[in-house]
Amino acid sequence: MLDSLQFEKARAYFEATLPGYLEDLRTLVSIETPSRSFERLSEAASWLAARFDAVGTVARQDLPTGPLLKVVREGQGPRVLVLAHYDTVHPLGSWPRLWREEEGRIFGPGVYDMKGGLLFVPWALGYLDEAGLPLPRLTVLLTPDEEIGSEASRAVIEHEARQADLALVLEAPTPAGDLKVARKGVGLFRVRIRGRAAHQGVEPEKGVNAIVEAARFVLHAAALEDLKRGTTVGPNVIRGGFASNVVAPEAELEIDLRVWHADEAERVEAALRDYRPTLAAEVEVRGGMNRPPMAPSPESLRLFELARELAAGLGFRVAPGKVGGGSDGNFTQALGVPTLDGLGPVGGDAHQPSEHVVKSELPRRGALFGLLLAALAGWKK
Repeated sequence: MLDSLQFEKARAYFEATLPGYLEDLRTLVSIETPSRSFERLSEAASWLAARFDAVGTVARQDLPTGPLLKVVREGQGPRVLVLAHYDTVHPLGSWPRLWREEEGRIFGPGVYDMKGGLLFVPWALGYLDEAGLPLPRLTVLLTPDEEIGSEASRAVIEHEARQADLALVLEAPTPAGDLKVARKGVGLFRVRIRGRAAHQGVEPEKGVNAIVEAARFVLHAAALEDLKRGTTVGPNVIRGGFASNVVAPEAELEIDLRVWHADEAERVEAALRDYRPTLAAEVEVRGGMNRPPMAPSPESLRLFELARELAAGLGFRVAPGKVGGGSDGNFTQALGVPTLDGLGPVGGDAHQPSEHVVKSELPRRGALFGLLLAALAGWKK
């Protein structure tokens, strides 16, 4: 473990270099990067490649969802995979002001989820270089599609995870500031219902109302929820019909599933697919689980304990947190790679117009990540 002087040096460095970090963060946040906005994602990837070129070897891979950057840095000891994404949920132009500071908080699209955490990497590596501290063998993936399920980057993440000994995820901590050792698994189901059109006023009996069948499916899905086991089922999107005087010939649903346990995912998925329509409608269920549950292993809890000791040395406390949202850490933990998540900045309101980070918390969270990397250079299995 580091001594008190090393903790003091780390605190002083991250406090002194905060303006430079904030300049980088403002630049990146000002490039709006909604998922699937290929031009903006490419612009951000080009800026990131130039920024990370100062701290490692950068390779770009153009995926169907946008550019993925892989940054490699030589070191010693274990192979550590660091995961971060630079796409956001915010539509282009939805923030009239892309950067705003108010009462100690910084607001902007993606500032919290998760551009603030992403930029901890060059900030921390700059400190380790200056301090002459060791590094583990490091691979960093900057992905363009986490907010839409990592549909193209998942294969790359899992490939790199199979080569890694440990994984760190720079998503934000819990609202209480705790690190994340467990996340729910996430499923997305798309349900298409085909009925038959007819004139609503003249001969409605010749039609089959897809919206009525969709309503029955929604009730079927909602009844599968089991809050005692932490299983939530959200039929949160519905579309259907095209005119009020026509029996709706089609309807579509999108259903969000969150589970702590794999057997619950199997139960709900089987029940959704086994649905039998009441009307003479056709029901097609597509999709499934796109992130397995992230359950802590003894080694991932050991990794958390190391981070907790380092946080204490920096003057703050963290606890092992559990959250319902998924991340790319779900993939690495499911492959047996000890994973610690929630190493990004303290803030709040992810996916909302009030998304923000707490400015005063940035230095010590950046220091925690940097010192964790240094400590992992000596990690033993």
